[in-house]
Amino acid sequence: MKTSVWRAVAPIVVAVVIAILPVPDGLTPKAWYYFALFTAVLVGLILEPLPAAAIGVFGVTAAAALLLVQPPPAKPAKPPAEKPAAVATDNARKADSPPKVPAVAKDNEGKAPAAPSAGKPASPKPEEGGPKPLTPAEAIRWALSGFSDGTVWLIFIAYMFAMGYEKTGLGRRLGLRLVKALGKRTLGLGYAVALSDLLLSPFIPSNTARSGGTIYPIIENIPGLYGSSPDNEPRKIGSYLMWTAIATTSVTSSLFLTGLAPNLLALSLVQKGAKVGISWSEWFTGFLPVGAILFLTVPYLTYKLFPPTIKVSADVHRWAGEELEKLGRITRREILMAVTAVFALLLWIFGGDYFNATTVALMALSLMIVTGVVTWNDVIGNKQAWNVLVWFGTLVTLAEGLNRVGFLKWVSEAVARSVTGVPVMTMVVLLVVFFFLIHYIFASITAHVTGLLPVMLATGMAVPGMPVKLFAMLLCYTLGIMGILTPYATGPSPIYYGSGYISRTAYWSLGLFFGLYFLAVLVVVGVPYLRYLNP
Repeated sequence: MKTSVWRAVAPIVVAVVIAILPVPDGLTPKAWYYFALFTAVLVGLILEPLPAAAIGVFGVTAAAALLLVQPPPAKPAKPPAEKPAAVATDNARKADSPPKVPAVAKDNEGKAPAAPSAGKPASPKPEEGGPKPLTPAEAIRWALSGFSDGTVWLIFIAYMFAMGYEKTGLGRRLGLRLVKALGKRTLGLGYAVALSDLLLSPFIPSNTARSGGTIYPIIENIPGLYGSSPDNEPRKIGSYLMWTAIATTSVTSSLFLTGLAPNLLALSLVQKGAKVGISWSEWFTGFLPVGAILFLTVPYLTYKLFPPTIKVSADVHRWAGEELEKLGRITRREILMAVTAVFALLLWIFGGDYFNATTVALMALSLMIVTGVVTWNDVIGNKQAWNVLVWFGTLVTLAEGLNRVGFLKWVSEAVARSVTGVPVMTMVVLLVVFFFLIHYIFASITAHVTGLLPVMLATGMAVPGMPVKLFAMLLCYTLGIMGILTPYATGPSPIYYGSGYISRTAYWSLGLFFGLYFLAVLVVVGVPYLRYLNP
């Protein structure tokens, strides 16, 4: 069977196999079938027989057409508690006396209403027979609900920021200036690469666009200055630069809420599933100690563990200067882009009491269009942004459907019964470690978030005494740093692996070491710090 055919058939086979299994106790048949459909979508996102957005559209369409998102019936009310003995005795005495005949209400004509026919019970009210059947109109409203989610639109507008940096040339200028300032020594060049990513990460949520599209094109020119290529002395300088870049972008992807698109998806799922809100500034503050440690140590650790043979890089300083001369003086559009970015950043940090984060993004986009940083044709022509809008809009809806049909509640109750007696903070650490390491089987952080985050949240919330906000933040913080694990862990990974400067053995070995290092700092530093912030 051809690879393309196998990838298309596999999700269908998974759905059918799950659907024909016996429905577990505690779930309705429709909830189980919805889980089968959801799993098929998740497998499709991993294998990608079609574009991810198309798979999401197929998923919500199938769920709506088959009316699978029927909420489960409400549990019957508990019977009243037994009355105390004294009350029961008193009732018994009353039972010995002749029963009183209740007064019969008469109708408007003074006649008593007819008694119901013998043997024919009165018809129950509609609500007594369970929930009303789901209507097609309700199903399609559910299917389209993700497109009214503010976070989905925040992701879309953030792609407009990335386009603004690219079209104006501001992103390239910032990177070259840092390379020129810090690039005389190879270690300094590593920190220049890191700082370039740091400056761009609050405004470009696609680490593929930020690191793969902006940083990589700059640094790929540097190794050649020293005769270093994938086939000739890659360890001279190229290997060091490539690993520093991918490791750094993994850290900055966790440091800023807007540094990674799945962060925003995760935030939306946390708000819907756990009823926990996390602002832009809360996210940044909560990860700051962990992020600072990782950011400052990544270039140095790489320099020691994966050392370049060239320690001084004077030619890079000269090359960056020549490239800056080609760019010329800073343009009006670059200045406007910088002002707009700072405006948005300040409101995200300090304006949370007055403006929603998506409102701020819409304001910034409006300014970019009015000032000519981008045109409306640029906006409607950005296929990647519109593709992401459809993709995330459908994924938010599909993940919410697990909660709607009662599947997450069923899972969480089952897990809660199995972990009775385990200390709460031990549970927090174990679940976070599992959530991080299971990314080895995922080729997409988005698929990871969609498939596992709602289940993990529901599991944690079912544990008595669980600090839900702390737990949710820890789960979300793993999303960026897990991108270091494998050559397919996040968008830029295949770009840096495909450069040829990092061998397969080196990539997997370094990925394991840095992944465990990132996770250890998150647990050892992040957990007590977040407990201090969220007592």
